[in-house]
This record gives sequence, C-alpha cells and structure tokens, in this order.
Amino acid sequence: MAIGYTLMTEQRGPRDLVADGVEAERVGFDFAVSSDHYFPWLKEQGHAPYAWAVLGAVAAITERIGLMTYVTCPTFRYHPAVVAQKAATLSQLAGGRFLLGLGSGENLNEHVVGRGWPSVNVRHEMFGEALVIIRELLDGSEVSFVGEHFRLDSARLWDLPEEQLPLGVAVSGAQSIGLFAESADAMIAVQPEKGLVKSFDAVVGRGRPKIGQQPICWDPEEQEAVRRAHEQFRWFGGGWKVNAELPGPAGFAAATQFVRPEDVASAIPCGPDTAKHVDALRPWAEAGFSHVALVQIGGDSQPAFLEYARDELLPALRDEYGKAPDHWLTAA
Repeated sequence: MAIGYTLMTEQRGPRDLVADGVEAERVGFDFAVSSDHYFPWLKEQGHAPYAWAVLGAVAAITERIGLMTYVTCPTFRYHPAVVAQKAATLSQLAGGRFLLGLGSGENLNEHVVGRGWPSVNVRHEMFGEALVIIRELLDGSEVSFVGEHFRLDSARLWDLPEEQLPLGVAVSGAQSIGLFAESADAMIAVQPEKGLVKSFDAVVGRGRPKIGQQPICWDPEEQEAVRRAHEQFRWFGGGWKVNAELPGPAGFAAATQFVRPEDVASAIPCGPDTAKHVDALRPWAEAGFSHVALVQIGGDSQPAFLEYARDELLPALRDEYGKAPDHWLTAA
C-alpha cells in the first residue's frame, strides 16, 4: 500500500505547506495530496490558501513524490475548462507526477460565487458534464460543448503533459459509482468501505488505484493530541452527506457543539502510540485500497510529525502493509 501525506490547506499557510511538501518527499512519503478549499471547516483551523499555487510550487521543487488534488470541484468556483488547463500545467511542472482528483464539491467552498447550492442530483449532472469537458480537453481536442449546465466555445489546451493525465473521481455510493466510475482512472473515497471497492471494480475491472485518506493526531502527549483533534477536527464525524451541505465554519461549529473530546478520540487515533496509527490503516487495507494519505491534525505540529514519520511511523507502516510499487500510482 502506498502511503501519502496530506497538505491540508485548512490548517496551514502557503509557505509552510510548500515546505511541508518538500519535507514529505525527503522523509519518504510516496505521494502528497492537497485539499482545495475556500474556507476552513472550523475557524480554529485558520487557513485556506489557494491549493493550485501551493501545488505548483511543490511540483517545481520536488523530484519524486506523487501529487494530487483531494479533491477539486470543477463546477462552481472553477469552470471545467479552467480546471483542465491548470491540471495540464501542473502535470508538466511535476514531470507527469500529478493525478487530478475531482469531486462534486461542498457548499462550504462553492457557495462563494453566488450560484446557490442545488440538490445532489443536479450537482451530479453538472459534475458529469465537467468530466466530459475535462477529459476531451486533456485528450488534446478542440472542444465545443453545449450542455444543460456548461457551454464551451472552441477551447483547446496548448500545453499538455507528454503522457495522459490520470483522473481520480470521488465516490460515496452506488449512484456516484454508476455515474462516474467509467470516467475514472482511480477511485477516491473518504470511508474504507469494501462495498465501494467491489462496486467500482465491477464497473471498470480490477487494477485501478483506490485512494483513501486517514486522519491521525500524533503528539508526544496523548491529552494534547486529543485536545487538538477535538478543537480542529470534530467536524469530521458528520459524514459526507452532512459535510457537503453546511455553508460555513459557523455551521460546522454549531453542528458539532455537543461532540466531546472522547468522541473524537474514539474515531481518530491520538497520541504517541505508533501501533494505534498503524492499526488505523488496517480497514483501508482490508477494504482493498491501494493508497492512503495520512492527515496529521494541527498545522504547527507538521515539522515534528514529519520527523516522527521518518524515524518511526513510515518504517512501521512499511513493515505492516508492504512497500509501495516503484511508480506511486501503480495499484497493488
């Protein structure tokens, strides 16, 4: 299983994120994923820089580590033609190490452009059209498109990577798999559900990467880790159906006001115990995921966490789950 690191834009400023990305390569992570937010989930996290500028900087000054968006919504803040252009550019900067991770978005980030937040069925319609546009542009075609939600007039990308840029698509159930799996070179999911893997493989065949994400809160002091996880990550337990709908940090604060520190600690491994952090990835491995990106909770804790990952965590994860293939995106 390939082990990744999360550049979580909600909890870290742009210069620090770039430094963390460089360090993640140095300490041995196989890939790094970046969130793409306009808002943090909670005001305590305190950040939301532009993910694409951060990834461009990381791509230009690293050599080996795989990179991806986890995930970009190509339907509200960004027109799909613009997403295709910046993905092609980033892939060139990264020397082909980039996977474009796409999803249908969250109200938290997409409401800022004033287009409202329609029902999930409408959002899926928009996402489906966006995938068609992005794929055709990345194929090098000149594209004109007239859909229910998007129009495109004689668009073409003039700078394309040498190899086809892979697309990862976020799925959460049978509906999204049925609609979007055939467009995906990789599956992205936020829950380690074996049923998602089986359903995805049933549509596209086995062998495509399945990429998950696991929060942890390492700290030398367990109580400090629990405190920090509760302060900054209590929003996590709402699940995708809730998290996609709330409009801002105040909404997440209100929705989680009765979540206790012990509730968070029961769902997220907290503290110095490496065995707990290793065990947190077991459900992903058992469900059939080939890649898992770790989220270390707490912006200021990243430098110390990366040292810990180099010295203890990554060797323990390799011992338990095996070494990743030579190419970061190869599925086991």
